[in-house]
Amino acid sequence: MDNELNYKSNPLNGVGLKQLITEIVEHYGYEILHAYLNLNCFKSNPSIPSSVNFLKKTEWAREKVEGFYLYQYKNLPSPSYKQQQVPPRDRIIPDDQIPGEPIELTLEDAELFREQNAQKAAEFDKSPAIKKKTLSQIKNSSGQKNNPWAKYQHKN
Repeated sequence: MDNELNYKSNPLNGVGLKQLITEIVEHYGYEILHAYLNLNCFKSNPSIPSSVNFLKKTEWAREKVEGFYLYQYKNLPSPSYKQQQVPPRDRIIPDDQIPGEPIELTLEDAELFREQNAQKAAEFDKSPAIKKKTLSQIKNSSGQKNNPWAKYQHKN
């Protein structure tokens, strides 16, 4: 019963996808939504019905928009690492976290945000801890040791 009450404190509880998109589009507009979320449904011929249709079919994009709704539009504090692993609709929002006024976003801030993300991605790519296999390494590693059909391939 306690978890049920906590789910009810989630601002997404009872808010349909169409209503959610309508609220954030009316407040921010399509241009800022595209700049922050980098989703083409907010760039190419944007409309609420087409955005709803795309987001219903694409779970990762819907979760991205729902996260934006919670932490930018509703201005909730960032979730814990454990809660970040859960989709936004399933997150338990503590009762002491009350939605605030929407954060004011600008296109200039969006550009800075994208640059920071690009730098983080570049640093991650340079990380020696993560080894990336090239196509030739993948072909070489998929030799007969790992091929369950290897002994049957040469019987023709």
